[in-house]
Amino acid sequence: MDTKELLKKVRKIEIKTRRLSDHIFGGEYHSTFKGRGMTFSEVRQYQFGDDVRNIDWNVTARYNEPFVKVFEEERELTMMLMADISGSQFFGTTSQFKNEVITEIAATLAFSATQNNDKIGLILFSDQIELYIPPKKGRSHVLRIIRELLEFRSERKKTDINEALKFLSNIMKKKAIVFILSDFMDDDYNHTLRIAGKKHDITGIRVYDRHEEALPNLGMITAEDEETGALVTVNTASKKVRNGYTAYYKERVDYFHNSFTRSGAGVLHNRVDESYVRKLLGYFKRRA
Repeated sequence: MDTKELLKKVRKIEIKTRRLSDHIFGGEYHSTFKGRGMTFSEVRQYQFGDDVRNIDWNVTARYNEPFVKVFEEERELTMMLMADISGSQFFGTTSQFKNEVITEIAATLAFSATQNNDKIGLILFSDQIELYIPPKKGRSHVLRIIRELLEFRSERKKTDINEALKFLSNIMKKKAIVFILSDFMDDDYNHTLRIAGKKHDITGIRVYDRHEEALPNLGMITAEDEETGALVTVNTASKKVRNGYTAYYKERVDYFHNSFTRSGAGVLHNRVDESYVRKLLGYFKRRA
């Protein structure tokens, strides 16, 4: 992709997603995430109606009368976008590839965070960390994130969500709002997710194509595995083969859903031909 074409695509995505974040998601984002991070401000004498759970027992014992801790809302939060750029993201049978939908969702979230003066960072991963952009504020920073999402290409085909979560835990020492965008055709990340979920507010957004859910009966075909690059001959006329593929796919989806919900993280499923606007808005409203 040459520079002119890239800038044109970036501008197109900015116009579309910024309009959404300005008119739809800005307020929803604020009500969903603002106020979840509270920092200690001061102590004052207990007043009738105060929550007894906020009593500072050390100060109370020192002055022999009850004092409570006063907290204030954190005015600045950090959003970390984690995008899967492995081989399977460059698949789509309708109007868009999965990676294109991931880019639009990420841009919408980033502009929503910018409206609230929050920092936004980016992690691109496959089966290794491909790119890390530290959190910063501002429109130009968001545009850089969009450019990387559009242009960055990995030579690696596989996905390792466990490795990506370990990297997140190592670099983000303070609580962050984390969105992981992937098709989640991976497993063995449950333990690391639970650890990361204790510190961060995590949401997994599964982006998928409906033609991935089942293998059609096309007879003998030669297919390329997007995750390994290997060419394999598959007898799709075999009901056993088709059922085996469907079971494998469902197992990965169930693993994703169960791992995230059990760790207290949010879950969102979005098919490439569905409106991510409606899905995101519904998710924000449920969480507010």
